Amino acid sequence: MKTFDIVTLTVSPALDKSAHFSGLVPEQKMRCETPIFDAGGGGVNVSKAISKLGGTSLAVLTTGGATGEMLKNILKRDSILFEVIETESWTRENFVAVDNYTNSQYRFVFPAPAVTVFEKEKISSIIQGLKSNFLVISGGLSEGLAVDFYKQIAETAKKSNSKLIVDTTGEPLKKVLETGVYLIKPNVGELAKLIGVERLEMEEVKDAAKQIIESGGAEMVVVSLGPQGAVLVTKDTADFVAAPNVAKKSTVGAGDSMVGGMVWALSQNKSLKEVIRWGVACGSAATMNEGTQLFKLEEAQRLFEWLKDK
Repeated sequence: MKTFDIVTLTVSPALDKSAHFSGLVPEQKMRCETPIFDAGGGGVNVSKAISKLGGTSLAVLTTGGATGEMLKNILKRDSILFEVIETESWTRENFVAVDNYTNSQYRFVFPAPAVTVFEKEKISSIIQGLKSNFLVISGGLSEGLAVDFYKQIAETAKKSNSKLIVDTTGEPLKKVLETGVYLIKPNVGELAKLIGVERLEMEEVKDAAKQIIESGGAEMVVVSLGPQGAVLVTKDTADFVAAPNVAKKSTVGAGDSMVGGMVWALSQNKSLKEVIRWGVACGSAATMNEGTQLFKLEEAQRLFEWLKDK
């Protein structure tokens, strides 16, 4: 069995493409500038964030077709350690376009390609053959995967004593909580759905998170509050961190950067106070960059220094 400190799983990665154009005009050709390509998808972005912080992880992901080959080449270029499950379907592409006239950002996200029964079994087999201190599942499910697929992965992780960190939404998240995980990162709307209410006021967030913990769904809940920051809740504590005021250019990858910052901090045995602040620092720093880029290390470090005594 191969052993790693951190393993990330992405069943629906994407080849991210971003470009600028000048003026959104219906039924006209809009000439775009030369595109920038990045490897994307929840767990892939988490591995990239960990790498930026000087950590290492193994990114497990599906890839297929010419777009999948491009994605693998980008990971090699960025020195990200990875293991792939080859798929019959091509890896999807996502597109981000920024209008130079208005600085408005348009995000085009395409459906995840189907996964065959054989490919599903291969994903499960690879995870079963790995031992890690932290296993990060991030992103949505592909067509062909049942809503309890992440729950099955969680059960495998428990057998190898991995600490499971999950960043997904909807029924897959509800199902995985039946097994119990180490950490989840819902936003306020997602947290409301998890406890069966239509909405939550800010003062209700802490108690809602504790409901998840007391039911055995997770040991820690980090609730993303968007531009207001985040709160980390455990059985006995709650730590709110306000997001720093930064010049935002793009929110693409901000949530994944936040997860990456927290997982890296956990792997370095940092205190929970530092864990949530590294998460907020990395997530906020990611919004300072255009397109599908994540954060710059020096910006994340600067924001963490500002947040660490807050």
